[in-house]
Amino acid sequence: MAFDGIAVRALARELNTVLAGGRVEKIYQPEKDELIFAVRTGNGKVRVYASSNNSHAGIFITADDYDNPVNPPGFCMLLRKHLQGSRIVSVIQKDLERIIEVEFDTRDELGYSVSRKLIVEIMGKYSNIVLVDMKDAKIIDSIKRISFDMDRVRQILPGQTYEYPPEQKKIPYTDVTLKDIEACCLASETGGRPLADTLLSDIMGISPLIARTLAGADGSEAGEVFARLRAADDAVMSGHLDCAVYTDHDGVPKDFHVVTIPEYEEEYTKIPFVTVSGAAEYYYRNRSTSSRVKQKASAMTAAVGKALKKQRLKKQRLSEDLLRAENSDKYRLYGELLTANLHLVKTGDKKAVVTNYYDGSEITIPLDERFAPAKNAQIYFKKYAKAKTAVKEKKVQLDETDGNIVYLESVESFIETAQTTEEIDRIREELEESGYVRRHKQRGPKKKEKPQPFHYMTSDGCDVLAGRNNRENDYLTFRTAGRNDIWFHTKDIPGSHVILFTRGKAPSDTAIFETAAIAAYHSKGRSSENVPVDYTEVRYVKKPNGAKPGMVIFTDNRTVYVTPKRPDPLIQDK
Repeated sequence: MAFDGIAVRALARELNTVLAGGRVEKIYQPEKDELIFAVRTGNGKVRVYASSNNSHAGIFITADDYDNPVNPPGFCMLLRKHLQGSRIVSVIQKDLERIIEVEFDTRDELGYSVSRKLIVEIMGKYSNIVLVDMKDAKIIDSIKRISFDMDRVRQILPGQTYEYPPEQKKIPYTDVTLKDIEACCLASETGGRPLADTLLSDIMGISPLIARTLAGADGSEAGEVFARLRAADDAVMSGHLDCAVYTDHDGVPKDFHVVTIPEYEEEYTKIPFVTVSGAAEYYYRNRSTSSRVKQKASAMTAAVGKALKKQRLKKQRLSEDLLRAENSDKYRLYGELLTANLHLVKTGDKKAVVTNYYDGSEITIPLDERFAPAKNAQIYFKKYAKAKTAVKEKKVQLDETDGNIVYLESVESFIETAQTTEEIDRIREELEESGYVRRHKQRGPKKKEKPQPFHYMTSDGCDVLAGRNNRENDYLTFRTAGRNDIWFHTKDIPGSHVILFTRGKAPSDTAIFETAAIAAYHSKGRSSENVPVDYTEVRYVKKPNGAKPGMVIFTDNRTVYVTPKRPDPLIQDK
């Protein structure tokens, strides 16, 4: 748990120091559960990020830029009405709870001075951001409305009186005495319960992580536990914090805190920060980005999977129809044999037994007894002609369906390897234009996005660009690359177009193999070995008329087999 009572207390003191007296200039809502406040303070302009997202709720000062919707959501408009231009009076923590309250001095519609309070509840899936009128504690609105159907104990709705979450029957950690700690140690010893669990159940404002830190790895005396608790509180009050984010061997944030966590010191990498906001921003930015990418990718994967299933079923049916159409030569034979033997067949016959003059065998031809023999012959000739036409049409449809499948598989590959929400958004736009997903209702001029392909450098100094989606693939191949640059793509495997820029010189074998490894890395074969990669000069790559984004044909190619790898560090153009 990143935010506990101790961390929130330190954060509230930090925010109060920076923001108190500042004026709110702008308010944005980049996501349905996120807010950005631009505040002008005595030391310059700062941005404050607040979120009620289940996985990364919190509030802190941020240095990041956020994309804002053309038309702000309703809650954002309400906050602008009540808080834009207001002065921040104070930022405090509610008791020792994971609740931060920001008090504003503003004016109402008549110009009278009024006080508003923005309450940020940092409580996992119950997190919320609530705007309250301080005069009567009435809720003006909240970023999440909680009705009676959702929670029968505590509703958060406009017009209702705001009530804090139910109090916990625990001792605030700031009020804990040595005697209280001795009682916890005794209860733990007599009950056969870990001391950390007893501390957690009896003391308010500490998380399981801090409870384990207080208890110590090998058990501690009450005096040692009490000393650790007082040291943590003294660090918060004095501002002598040890703000840090702890990451695993893959660089994924495990946790962050404002006091030293001994159990993490050896197991994880410690990244120190000067401020609580800096640590919180790093921790949640990395965790929230991954969470949002997975959330958006999941929806896109489902849409693409549904489209792929539909196209594969269509291919199966077309293949069956084509097989039946290609076995239509017997209709022509029936027509010819009936025409040659009209004198042997009578109207009303259900079948005709005639000699096949091609091989001398006897053959039985089914007849429609309602028609004359000549009419039956005509029916068979028409069936044969229709089947031949069907063969041509089915082959065209089958080629088109194969192209759709290849395209969707490439999109699926890009979704799997996407690392940012921006990449997922660009893929969605591509699918909207291709008609595979429903287009979002456009509420303003569409922002033109500049392509930002992955940028690498080979060991011998050649630039390499790799597309992040099919539209970028086309952009790289047909608008960025020169005729004599080298184009790479995994053989029969969905992936990125990768361009090796030669600057008019013959590329070295090293550059060829390193670029091929990059192409293999940016493909569905990323986790494989000996991945085949085709390469050729860009001038031999063509885009057929009407082809979908990223779909090309090429000639004069060679193939190398490589293990997927990308150079380190990665450069990405902005």
